[in-house]
Amino acid sequence: MANPQLRVALAQVECTLGDVEANARRAREVVAAARDGGADLVVFPELSLSGYALGAVTADVALRVDDPAIAGLAEEAGEMAVMVGFVEDGAVHTYNSFAHLHGGRVVHVQRKNYLPTYGRFEEHKHFRPGQSLRAYDTPWGRFAVLICNDAWQAPLSFLAVHDGARVLIVPACSSLDPEPGDGIDPPAIEADWTHLLRFHARFLQSWVVFVNRVGDDAGLRFWGGSRVLDPWGETLVEAPRREPALVYADLELGAVRRARREMPLVKEPRLEFLVREFGRLADQDG
Repeated sequence: MANPQLRVALAQVECTLGDVEANARRAREVVAAARDGGADLVVFPELSLSGYALGAVTADVALRVDDPAIAGLAEEAGEMAVMVGFVEDGAVHTYNSFAHLHGGRVVHVQRKNYLPTYGRFEEHKHFRPGQSLRAYDTPWGRFAVLICNDAWQAPLSFLAVHDGARVLIVPACSSLDPEPGDGIDPPAIEADWTHLLRFHARFLQSWVVFVNRVGDDAGLRFWGGSRVLDPWGETLVEAPRREPALVYADLELGAVRRARREMPLVKEPRLEFLVREFGRLADQDG
């Protein structure tokens, strides 16, 4: 039976661009602090072991899943779980990946599926898109990971919830400084994230754990604002803007079932209908 209580620590950290060793050392320090704070799980932002603006990095920062930098975090965590972002050195390709570590081992790795390449974002230059999205079992029930832009693709969160996820983990590197003249109003980015996260929580009736980074990478300024939302779309805790923080939230996992009994919004997914209609669109697309 899943543990009904989860104390999560949101690790809203700065990253040193291209310095895996420094970022891993900082992560181990945060993990130790979160363990002292009684956390069951600590969640870091997207690409927290490498930094984001990889076009400005000459060194190879890609890691195998069994790299000592990742294994060291699992060891430091002990019985606590850790979720961390890294550049994954796959068998052939490189991925923007996020690992769940628990019990001294890697439990799950999710690869980012939708890679933004516009304005200053150039992820297609560095990564291959992932090819799957899977919910997975933890001691607190099933989780799923939506890495930053994946959370902006409505079918992915729907898939995750109907694969059994009751906690959606959303690690991000959301920046306030888009390319000048690209038509994006920076304050609107924060507002859009607020609406987006509330939509996922309220209408998919799930816990949402959003962890954004802070600091600067090659002209990109990350705004933080990490938060946890409950299955009614209410914000439980929220980290400050633009400064590092370690923020705790206590999740009562039974709230998901209560919300879905009050209003069964996810009761009838009609998957066969969706498969048929998606297949029709795929056929039309050639």
